Amino acid sequence: MSVPIGVQLYSLRDELTTDFEGVIRKVAAQGYAGVESANAAFVSTTPKAAAKLFQELGLQVSSAHIGLPLGDKKNEVLETMEILGTKNMVCAFLPPEEFETEAKIKFHCDELNQADEVARENGMKLFYHNHWWEYRQQINGRPAYKIMLENLAPTVNFEVDTYWVQAGGANVVDIIHEFGSRAPLLHIKDGSTNEKDSMVAVGDGVMDWASIIPDAKPEWLIVELDRCATDMLEAVGRSFTYLSSKGYGHGR
Repeated sequence: MSVPIGVQLYSLRDELTTDFEGVIRKVAAQGYAGVESANAAFVSTTPKAAAKLFQELGLQVSSAHIGLPLGDKKNEVLETMEILGTKNMVCAFLPPEEFETEAKIKFHCDELNQADEVARENGMKLFYHNHWWEYRQQINGRPAYKIMLENLAPTVNFEVDTYWVQAGGANVVDIIHEFGSRAPLLHIKDGSTNEKDSMVAVGDGVMDWASIIPDAKPEWLIVELDRCATDMLEAVGRSFTYLSSKGYGHGR
């Protein structure tokens, strides 16, 4: 069954810095059903102003890449989530050096579990978004993500970045099956899967979407191009056209 297609606004961070409203209107015109927010996208605006524009254009906010709701940032994070109108908060990044030892991984899992408790207390869900190192880094012969799975509360969800999973040397379909219902958000990007290379519009790279997407049961497909070999806005638009024309997802 077709699911909504969104775009991670980090992809367009440079363009949004100079013309936030104009770029978001172009995203809506391309057909996207929604957006996933990122702090880097709000340099020239505020979450409140952005949320008003999203609502005007009929763009849902699938989720938000945002800080953890802990310590001094707790209230600010929760208030921003309410303003954006989404219940899905995503921890977007932990540096690769934090996966060098089991002790470091467990430390961050404890922190994520604390954030998950706060999220659930406020009717929200916490997600963790991977890069390649969680799959490539080995701890005593085991990939780091396995240690995360063992130490994260079962209520912590995953935003599976399919491209980075493959770049890390794992089988994307196997990972999606392993996470099951804990992976309702999929990041979709394309390219060579060499982490040093720029990305391309979805459908123009090596990712085998015909195997990956139909076998998954996501709630959202979210296009994210960290950097691009061509014009980013054009690549974002072509990515939506590819996914929707193949019947993998739909727009508004």
